Parts: sequence; structure tokens; C-alpha cells
Amino acid sequence: MKVLVVNAGSSSLKYTLIESSSDETAASGIVERIALDASVHKGEGRGGKFSKNVDAPDHNAALKIVADSLVHPDEGGIDSLDEIGAVGHRVVHGGEAFKESVVITSEVKDTIRSLFSLAPLHNPPNLMGIEACEKLFNVPNVAVFDTAFHSTIPPHAFTYPLPYELYEKDHVRRYGFHGTSHRYVSRKAVEMLGRGPAGTRIVTCHVGNGVSITAVKDGLSVDTSMGFTPLEGVMMGTRCGSIDPAIPLFLAGSKGMAPADVDKMLNKKSGILGLSGVGSSDFRDLVQAVDAGDARARLSFDVYCYRIKLYVGMYAAAMGGIDAVVFTAGIGENAARFRSSVCDGLDFLGVVIDEAANSGGKGDRNIAAGSVAVFVIATREDHVIVEETANLVGHA
Repeated sequence: MKVLVVNAGSSSLKYTLIESSSDETAASGIVERIALDASVHKGEGRGGKFSKNVDAPDHNAALKIVADSLVHPDEGGIDSLDEIGAVGHRVVHGGEAFKESVVITSEVKDTIRSLFSLAPLHNPPNLMGIEACEKLFNVPNVAVFDTAFHSTIPPHAFTYPLPYELYEKDHVRRYGFHGTSHRYVSRKAVEMLGRGPAGTRIVTCHVGNGVSITAVKDGLSVDTSMGFTPLEGVMMGTRCGSIDPAIPLFLAGSKGMAPADVDKMLNKKSGILGLSGVGSSDFRDLVQAVDAGDARARLSFDVYCYRIKLYVGMYAAAMGGIDAVVFTAGIGENAARFRSSVCDGLDFLGVVIDEAANSGGKGDRNIAAGSVAVFVIATREDHVIVEETANLVGHA
């Protein structure tokens, strides 16, 4: 069965068409700048890569562009839309309502809508993508939630030390994100360890523009760095991560900043972008500035790696030891200097990197020189969504 994977953002729509039985990708791409000027459609099909300007005033138009492309002789990978058996959607926030993937119904959509306040930047466009697909494809739609993998986190780890009524009435708690990625790479790490999940203690580091670290024990998420929102945790591309909670109060009170401006600073103007002074949130630009001798860039790099290192040690303590550290996503998979810096000084845990293996080699691999495995694993979130979708629809 061919599954169309859709990841709808506020101004973009990513897609991948995958054959569930063979795990092969037939076509993929992204429509960018939806509802903005100069919309563009980039992708790859049986004729190779392509990029062209398109008119995408909304998600319905963007999805129609995708559908036409899928059956295009060069851009696509199928001859008829009837070959698509189901659509799997990445949905960021499932709250406490969804602990696993579900076939989408009107009730499911209502619940996703009720969670808009918990993920105002993500769930609304996710739902727009779902409803656009329902209009265009007469096949089952499945929601795969970023938060679902973290539903096994125990109360002592997800509860904040705030008045308990905030949890009871407003569901303020740690949820965690990037769950599909953490699930895939932790499962792959278990395979690479050559054992079942029972007894394993793995720290997975999803490090891209967004960053989250997860403690995976016995194959289950038991703690994760992102919390009620994706702002908590380690320093990221534009997000500050965990800071003294009195700082926003200081900014609002002493500096006279409006709540919306504080929110924008913490989410959009901090992290690498705000700290480094290089004018970019791209880690590659940061490293280039470090190599040029920029002191602020060096400080930013050190803070970034240090805070991730703290979580590795903290989660080793939470699990009573560690069997593997996993690096994944854009920076985790590609930045050897970053991996080396994070692991430096963790030899007391048995985490030691083979620098030759770290700087060389390709594909999923173990770069450890100590007793604890250090894996570099390419995350494959689309393939997890395909697996979940095929299992729920009931045939492959």
C-alpha cells in the first residue's frame, strides 16, 4: 500500500509518498510560502529533482498542487491518485487525549481543535492539512502525534511543582515533542545493540534547529527535555530553552515589554541567533564564526554543547546508568565537532568517542571508543508515520 505522509505547517506543506511493503519513497517535496507571495514547490520524483513557482493561496490549493505533481510524468511517482491507500499526518500535540496514533474521525478532529491552545503554532495548520486531504482523497486519514511516544513518562517526571489545580483544570504538565524521531532512533539503537529493549537505557539527542533530549528505558520514554511547550529544555536555533522563570517577569516589569514581545524574544530571537551575534540560527554559520575566532560565537557554541551534555548526565542518573547515546537530526547526524564537544568529559559514564570514527564514516554507525555505545542514526520520521498508518488501516 502506498501511504502519503503529510506534515502541514503554518506556511508550508511537506509530503512523502512511500510504499509501505518495501519502505521505498516514490516521491517527496514541499510547498513553501503558502498564503504568501512567491510560493514555491520543490520536490523529487521519478524524473529527478525539481523546483518551480506556484500559486498557493491556502492549504487546499497547496495540496491540489501536490496531488497533480504526484501523477506528473516527471515530478511524481504514481500514475493515478487511486494508488494511494491512506494518508498519514504528523500532528504535533495530542495532549493527554491521544497516547497512540488514531484513524481520524470528526471526534478526533474536534479533540485536535480543542488542543489549539497548547500548540497554537502547530495544531491549527496540522488540522488544515487533514481537512484538505479529506476533501481531495477518499481514503482513511491517520494522525500520528509527536507527543504520543512520551505518554509513558511517569507522573513524577511530567508534573511541575505548581499549584496542582493548574494540572487538573488546565492540563499544565510536561508533554515532550519530537516523539516520532525519538521512537525511531531509540528502536534502531536497540537493534544496533543486538538485544531486546528490556534493560536498555538510552539517551536520544534530536538536534536540529529544534532540540530535545529523551531518556528511553526499556524502550519507553521516561523523561524528555521539552515540556508544556517546545520552549523548555536545551538551547536551540532561536529558542532559549530553560531559563530562570523570573526573567520574563523582569522583562515585562522592569523593561516594560509586552507579553507577546517577551514570547517572541524567547522563541524567535534567542538561542544561537540571539546569543552568537552571527545574525543566523544556522549551526553551520555558528561553526564558521568560531573558526574565524569570534568570541561570542565560541561562547554560544560552548553554551549549546554544555547544556546538552548536562541532560545526558542527568538522564543517566534518572535511569541508573546508560547503555547508549544517540545523535540524530541535522546537527546530530552531521556535526562531528558538536558530538565530540558534548561527549568530552563524560568518560566517567563510559561515554568516549573514537575521533576517527566520529569525523569519518557514513550512515548509521557506532562511533564509541568506550563501554557505552555512541550511535549516529539518521532519523526517519516519515517511515514511522507510514508504519503506524499501515497498521491502523489494516493492510500493507
